[in-house]
Amino acid sequence: MAVHDHSHRHPGFRFPFLRKLGTAPVSVDGTTAAATATGAYVLAGLRLLTGFVFLWAFFDKMFGFGYATQPGKGWIDGGSPTKGFLSGVAAGPMESTFHDWAGAGWANWLFMLGLLGVGLALIAGIGLRPAAVAGTAMMALMWIAEWPPAKHLSDGSVSMSTNPFIDYHLIYAVVLVALAVAGAGATWGLGRIWARLPFVNRNRWLR
Repeated sequence: MAVHDHSHRHPGFRFPFLRKLGTAPVSVDGTTAAATATGAYVLAGLRLLTGFVFLWAFFDKMFGFGYATQPGKGWIDGGSPTKGFLSGVAAGPMESTFHDWAGAGWANWLFMLGLLGVGLALIAGIGLRPAAVAGTAMMALMWIAEWPPAKHLSDGSVSMSTNPFIDYHLIYAVVLVALAVAGAGATWGLGRIWARLPFVNRNRWLR
């Protein structure tokens, strides 16, 4: 009986036809690892881009760079980050409530701290779970303020809504939740270091 030594074989499925093409054999395990690494980089990039969206909104409303907030009307100049948007709400079940909140000191502080906190968390890759909760709450309130289901505003004019449910606020909320669930702070971020801190390790909701 002949005994064959198979110790030279490597684990993982190989593609024989690649030998005929003169190409190095590809392992399914290696392909999966490469796809996982690529996915981590894609999520990290998405995290940084989303973080910049929040941080830019904060700085523009703080200093009035001339984009959404005109020069001289920033929060630092005495302007209100919430008055223009909330006072302009013209549809939805919370229309009058948002009008009452417009320009209120507590509303300004919560809104600006939310933008700054979520933005910094995403850029640094830390605290993605609380950032997702805070950011989703902000996006939900802004979705209600714009109220996409309405075809007409309270004055009877056309709302110009293009979709009765999905808008960019919901997309941002889903992105925030996905980044937190995927632990996207470990790549191009401080997620691993943050997770090893004793108080974070004891309170996993802070990750």
